[in-house]
Amino acid sequence: MIDSMADTGADAEAQDQLFELRNADGMKVTISERGAALVAWKAPDRYGRQADVVLGYAEHAAYRDNQVYLGAIIGRWANRIAAGRFELDGQPVQTVVNDRGNHLHGGPLGFHMLRWEGAADEEGVSLRLTSPAGDAGFPGQLEVCVRYQLDDRGALRIDYQAISDAATPISLTAHPYFNLNGGIADVGDHMLQIDADEYLATDASGIPLARTSVSGTAFDFRRPAAIGARLCWPDQQLQLAQGFDHCFCLRDSAEGRSGPLREVARVVDPGSGRCLQVATTEPGLQFYSGNYLDGVRGYAARPYTRHDGFCLEAGHFPDQLNSPQAAAAILRPGQVYRQTTIYRLSLQ
Repeated sequence: MIDSMADTGADAEAQDQLFELRNADGMKVTISERGAALVAWKAPDRYGRQADVVLGYAEHAAYRDNQVYLGAIIGRWANRIAAGRFELDGQPVQTVVNDRGNHLHGGPLGFHMLRWEGAADEEGVSLRLTSPAGDAGFPGQLEVCVRYQLDDRGALRIDYQAISDAATPISLTAHPYFNLNGGIADVGDHMLQIDADEYLATDASGIPLARTSVSGTAFDFRRPAAIGARLCWPDQQLQLAQGFDHCFCLRDSAEGRSGPLREVARVVDPGSGRCLQVATTEPGLQFYSGNYLDGVRGYAARPYTRHDGFCLEAGHFPDQLNSPQAAAAILRPGQVYRQTTIYRLSLQ
């Protein structure tokens, strides 16, 4: 079932429509036109108690200045581009820089800040956005559609499509912060598993240096491991990022291209019994442990603090545009960009 409602706290001329998806088990997902954001996901624990498993702002108006990207769709380019520069068809391109001299998440006025046009039907919600040529420095006018669907198995499917009238880079992702215990504690006890043998080690500004084996490091999540325990490892990469903020190179992703939809990650909260499974078509999965949440005012009675939520963001590799895999991230006229990521909640 799908309901729509206006953001009653918004200005009458610029109301952000909210859409609520519900399934047969009483699960409820709320999507906003602002940033095409996932703003709430209420799901039961093993005792049937409902709680919101994503972080969000207490006042919806706060999504208009969403500096930490809570729940939003990110574009045109998710993650970082070194110095905001790359070469496209032999021509230099300079995008805006907004993070330690680099481009991050589409810039300060990226897709996460904008009002999308939403419409509901019997099966889900579609949100559309036009990004004009020159937006944040990117070439080509981009037409984007993101569609959310919730099924009775607890799977929230996000399908992305885009076309452009000129060659342009594109890497879209969803940026929900999850906390499977419903916010009663941080995510330290959550058990994380990621299907990746390598990750991208970075410099101090988050730009990749090299594909690095996870073996023997804090980044080896090939078997389930507690997030909090791994955060305590004496690893220079963790010190540079103040936690995890790294892209995992999913298996069979050497070319940096989208591929078949497959399960790539799993997170379990032992206390609530909630389990999150992630499936995607994308080559990379950014694991972010909420290192900069301090002071963000959300649903909770107190402001959020570090590690109150985690993100699993599927997309192309950071700074892929300055790598041998750059061509795999370019959308050209006549082509259609497609991406699918599924977050599924269940109990164990």
